[in-house]
Amino acid sequence: QVQLVESGGGLVQAGGSLRLSCAVSGGTFSRYVMGWFRQAPGKERECVAAINWSGARTYYSDSVKGRFTISRDNAKNTMYLQMNSLKPEDTAVYYCAAEPMRNIFSVLTTAQGYDYWGQGTQVTVSS
Repeated sequence: QVQLVESGGGLVQAGGSLRLSCAVSGGTFSRYVMGWFRQAPGKERECVAAINWSGARTYYSDSVKGRFTISRDNAKNTMYLQMNSLKPEDTAVYYCAAEPMRNIFSVLTTAQGYDYWGQGTQVTVSS
């Protein structure tokens, strides 16, 4: 059984920082492409960042580029999202996602491309 568990969410003021973690168990983490998604009230789930097997290739949405950093530690079976300069519009439930992938260069940015999801962690940014 593959399980993903997010942690690190919370309430911060605008301009603050948070680091989200996603711990993965039950699978071969080093062969999973990973991503971070968020869903705000009334909006569709969107990809904010994604990362390939090794961590050498990454994707960021335009709204978070330059502020967020995705990384992974395959030895710890954990993915991270460092979020700096947070804005109120970053407020959402953040989900980590994983997909087995044979292509070592692949980065997935669509929710329907992922089979495994965490339960989500709330990030609230106050003004």
